[in-house]
Amino acid sequence: MDFTIDDEQELLRTGLTRFLSARYDLEKSRAAARSDEGWQPEIWRAFAGELGILGATVPEACGGIGGGPVEMMLICEALGRALVVEPYVDTAVVAAGLLSRAGGPFATALVHDIVSGTAVVTLAATEPASGEHWQNVSTVAERDGDDWVLTGEKIVSASTPLASHVLVTARTSGERCDADGISLFAVDLASAGAGLQMHHFRTIDDRRASDITLSRVPATALLGDDGRAWASLSRARDEGAAAICAEAVGAMRKVLADTVDYAKQRKQFGQPIGSFQVLQHRMVDMYMEVEQAAAAVHLAVLHLDDDDVTRARTVSAAKATVGRAARFVGQQAVQLHGGMGMTEELAIGHYFKRLTALQYEFGSTDFHIDRYAALTG
Repeated sequence: MDFTIDDEQELLRTGLTRFLSARYDLEKSRAAARSDEGWQPEIWRAFAGELGILGATVPEACGGIGGGPVEMMLICEALGRALVVEPYVDTAVVAAGLLSRAGGPFATALVHDIVSGTAVVTLAATEPASGEHWQNVSTVAERDGDDWVLTGEKIVSASTPLASHVLVTARTSGERCDADGISLFAVDLASAGAGLQMHHFRTIDDRRASDITLSRVPATALLGDDGRAWASLSRARDEGAAAICAEAVGAMRKVLADTVDYAKQRKQFGQPIGSFQVLQHRMVDMYMEVEQAAAAVHLAVLHLDDDDVTRARTVSAAKATVGRAARFVGQQAVQLHGGMGMTEELAIGHYFKRLTALQYEFGSTDFHIDRYAALTG
C-alpha cells in the first residue's frame, strides 16, 4: 500500500488547515454550537466558495471537483482536528454520494446546490426498532395519486435541524429486513407541510439531531429506481464510517498534542509532569493508538472503491480500531489534565465528548467487530 499523497492533495490539506487555523476559533465555534442556529453558516459558505471542499469528492458531472476517498480523508482529518461542527460528512460525503449515484434531474440539481453551499442535505435511516441495522426498514411508502405517502418514524437523524432537505429510507415492497424493496426519498423541509413533525435536540457533543414523523411527498421525491436503494445505502454507510474515522484521527492528533504540551507546562514537586517516566509511557501508548488508528483508516480509504465485501471488511476493521483508540486516547487525555480535563474552559473536554460520540456513528465499535467477524469467518 502507498500512503503517499500527491502535490494537489497536499495543497488541499495545507489550504484547509491554514483556513481553519485563521478562521475557526474554538471559543466562537462552541458558542455557535450552543446557539439557536447550532453552527456557523458563514463558515459553510466559505467551505463552498473559498475552499471548494463541499464538491471535492463530488463527480465533475454533478458540479464537483471529482476527487476520491483520499481527498475525503484529508478533509475530514483536518475538520476533526479543528472540531468543526458543520455537517460536512452528513452532507458532502453521505448525502452527496447517495444523490450522485441516484442520478436524474432532481438529484443532480440538489448535488449542485450542495456544492455551491445553498443546500444542506442529511440522511434519516435509523428507526425506533431498527437498532444499528439500516436494512431493518419498517417505514412504508405507498403511492397515492401523484404523491407518495410515507408512514413511519426516523430517530436521531444527524444535522437535520440545519438541513434544507432530508433523505429518507422507506419500504415500497418486500419484508421488513429485506434488502430488496428499500427506496430513498428526498424531503424538502421547506415545503413538507404540517404532516411532517420533527423534534430537534442537541447531542452530548454539541451537534444537532432530530426525530422525525413522516408524511406525504411528491412523486418526484423518489430517488433512483423504486426498491433498489440498498446497494447505494450500504456504500454510503461505509463512506460515512470511513469519513468519521478520519475525523477521529484528526481529533486524536490534536488531543495528543495538547496533552503533551500540558505535560511540559504543568509542574508537580517542582518538575514538569512530562518528565515523570510513568506519564511518558502513557503518552507513548496514546501515540501508538493514534498511529494504529491512522493506518487502519488509510487501509479502509484505499479500499472504498473495491468490491462490497472488501470495502465492508476494511471499513469495519477501521471503525473498530478507531473506536478503541478514541476511547483510550480521550480517557488518558482527561486523566492527564486532572480536574481541568472535563471543564468547559479547556478544549480537551469538548474533544473527549466528540470522540465519545464518534464511536457510535455509522455503527458502534461492537457492531463493526461483529460485522468484521461475519465477513472473515
